[in-house]
Amino acid sequence: MTRDEIRRAVLAAVSTVVPEAHPETLDSAAPLRDQVDIDSMDFINFVVALDEAVGVAVPEADYGRLTTIDACVAYLEDTLRKHPPA
Repeated sequence: MTRDEIRRAVLAAVSTVVPEAHPETLDSAAPLRDQVDIDSMDFINFVVALDEAVGVAVPEADYGRLTTIDACVAYLEDTLRKHPPA
């Protein structure tokens, strides 16, 4: 997956969990949870949506690395490079 494809997948996951969010208006460097006002359960649903979109299971220990859109893209890009989906 390219960086742009990963970014689109992240924004799509946001839209899945928070349908009223407008991904094109989100600040990619600002804390995501603050921008779309999601709670812990919604965040888990976001992580599940990411897993389904890109085929990467994010371990709970890494949730703290998914703070911004840019951070999500970087994390997924790095993980896909190290462990491409089968």
